[in-house]
Amino acid sequence: MASKNLVYVLNLHCPYIKIGANENSRCDDESTLVFQYFSNLFLPTLNLLSFIKSQKLDAKLALVFSASTCEILSDSDIKKKYNKWLDNLIDLANKEVERVKRNSVLKKAANANLRRAQENKRVYNEVWNCDLLSAFSSFAQEGYAEILATCGTYLFMPHFSDMTEILNAQVESGLFAIKQYFGRVSDGFFLPEMGYAPGIEEVIKSYGISYIFLPSMSFLFSETPPQNGTFMPARCPNGLSIVAAEDFMGGREFSPVYADASKDAAWELSAKELTPFIKEGKPRSATYWSYHNRDGQDYDVDLAAEQIKADAKDFVDKKAQALKKAAIILGDDADVSSAVVFDALGLSASWLEFFDWLKESVVLALQEGLSVANPSAVLEGKFGAQKISPYPAAFSEFAYGENLISNKNSWMIRYLRKASERIVDLVSRFPGDGGLKTRLLNLGARELLLVQDCSLAKMVGQNNYSDCAAEFFKRGIVSFSNIFDALGSNTVSTEWFCNLEKLHPVMPWLNYRIFLKKQ
Repeated sequence: MASKNLVYVLNLHCPYIKIGANENSRCDDESTLVFQYFSNLFLPTLNLLSFIKSQKLDAKLALVFSASTCEILSDSDIKKKYNKWLDNLIDLANKEVERVKRNSVLKKAANANLRRAQENKRVYNEVWNCDLLSAFSSFAQEGYAEILATCGTYLFMPHFSDMTEILNAQVESGLFAIKQYFGRVSDGFFLPEMGYAPGIEEVIKSYGISYIFLPSMSFLFSETPPQNGTFMPARCPNGLSIVAAEDFMGGREFSPVYADASKDAAWELSAKELTPFIKEGKPRSATYWSYHNRDGQDYDVDLAAEQIKADAKDFVDKKAQALKKAAIILGDDADVSSAVVFDALGLSASWLEFFDWLKESVVLALQEGLSVANPSAVLEGKFGAQKISPYPAAFSEFAYGENLISNKNSWMIRYLRKASERIVDLVSRFPGDGGLKTRLLNLGARELLLVQDCSLAKMVGQNNYSDCAAEFFKRGIVSFSNIFDALGSNTVSTEWFCNLEKLHPVMPWLNYRIFLKKQ
């Protein structure tokens, strides 16, 4: 009997932002960004996988990891400091339970926040032994998760489609990160922001990738109309398999009873009440707790739990109905599928109930008779899929990535393009140097890769920790420019160079020659 597949793709990419100690900086990046990735993204994803495994559910998830995400998860300094951050958060949660104890509705919310923080502390230390990367690898080995590679530092590929050396470097570093940290080769590749332009498939295919996801628009606007619509895989002219996917934009998260993430407790409490979670004089950082729902009333966890079930059922019912209709149209022997991509970092920040909703939707999908499958299962045996010429598209903004070059962040692309031209020039001039020059070139390649992350442009455009993103970007460009000048003049400040190496000890395996033009 033909199957009806629902594919969940969780994009776990996180930008690597580390500015270092500087009294003039407006950013306290580790407290405002990195630790929140652990509490609101990595641990909830592992909790979901643990639930699937413990309940023996026949469900598999596709997880997208960039080199940036892997570096954050493997950073020993971050892992140690996260425990201290959790201790401060638990201390704040205990004080909040006492502060709101006279309000029965808010007391439930405060207790829920306390339990979540305590559970994160317990699971992080006792279950995963402070090593979340190994935990994800274990679930992948057991078949509960399929690991997908993406660009090493999440480059928006259409902006560099004329610079093959840059695309090659990003794809190569992304694939190597998966091999380095998971000990496996990724069959699938996730295009950052699902951005596609003609020619990108040639780069992807040259690295032995089996499949990519493309926006549904790329299928439907193809010069060759897809015979099976978006419910079955197709192939690019070069044979690369493609799966149509839709971006989960939400909408359900705006239910009036859900927590209003914009009214975070950190913005509502006094500086004294926030200590020691936020030290005096430091920038405030989100707790991801809210005592207000989106209707401006007190946040009721019980009402939110009921709404989660209703919204999950609505989502699954619509997916099941669409798949059943597609199966009827395409024939009883047709395996139909629907892939949904979740920007897990963005959703978990704006919709505090997201992972609870996701867990509920997985359970309901299985009860509905849908197969929650990984992409490889959907593609199995589909060697005769129709060949189409995909249409350029992306998930960002109005389907073309307009928000990555807006009036707020358009200044960034000029520097990126110029620096990208310079790294290609440097590699061609110093293809086989050693010693200090090699270290300089590797550091320059690293600095450039880090600022090529399109998440920085999104953060600036959305005013989401935009000061941190802009400062990190500017410092990266300046550092790369200094390296470029140092190589040109054959002089370098050893102290400055060593300090920069220590600040960003990421991707130690990176070799600047990945920017060489391929023969």
